[in-house]
Amino acid sequence: MTRIGVLASGSGTNLQAILDACAAGTIPAQVAVVVVNVPAAPAKERALKSGVPVVTIDHREFASRAAFDTAVLAALELHQVEIVCLAGFLRLLSPLLIEHFKNKILNIHPALLPSWPGLHAQRQALEGGARFAGVTVHLVDSGTDTGPILLQAVVPVLPSDTEEQLSMRLRVLEHRLYPEAIRLVAEGRVRIEGRRAILDGAHWPAEEAALWCPSVP
Repeated sequence: MTRIGVLASGSGTNLQAILDACAAGTIPAQVAVVVVNVPAAPAKERALKSGVPVVTIDHREFASRAAFDTAVLAALELHQVEIVCLAGFLRLLSPLLIEHFKNKILNIHPALLPSWPGLHAQRQALEGGARFAGVTVHLVDSGTDTGPILLQAVVPVLPSDTEEQLSMRLRVLEHRLYPEAIRLVAEGRVRIEGRRAILDGAHWPAEEAALWCPSVP
């Protein structure tokens, strides 16, 4: 069974979606370890309640990003991790981790990439006058949210939307989309051609996304 390592910094709602999907057998994998860089992150409690080991590696204790990533890599290797999932992990990864887990690091971003990369994606979409917003699961490369796109889902932006309302609607999509993308990678159903991810056997066709998620807040 594929062993997943999850990196988290905050509340861990996407971590919980991954844990639940593994427990239900939706993902043919298990979360082998959760690494947090914020000692008080609520994600720790979610992992411990599910019986998953937690390693706390405070980034403030390291002189460089490379030194921090070396410690993270050691923790992942100790737990024999094969796939890494970023779940609200607020740190940029160094080439050390990216190359070690090439095309095996997944991230979820609350926007329709390549539009609105980086922080505050929902705010960017609202301020930019976007008519549609969404979520993207992608593989991680050396850029900021620039890796090959695995899955996306779309919701309309309503005239009454606030950043918080839009974020809440997108979070519902995140919790369904992320486990499906992880399943595809765990089952070896993803191949990379240039900057494109070619998928085999996705259970969630793109046209279903807008229908599945209601357009009301």
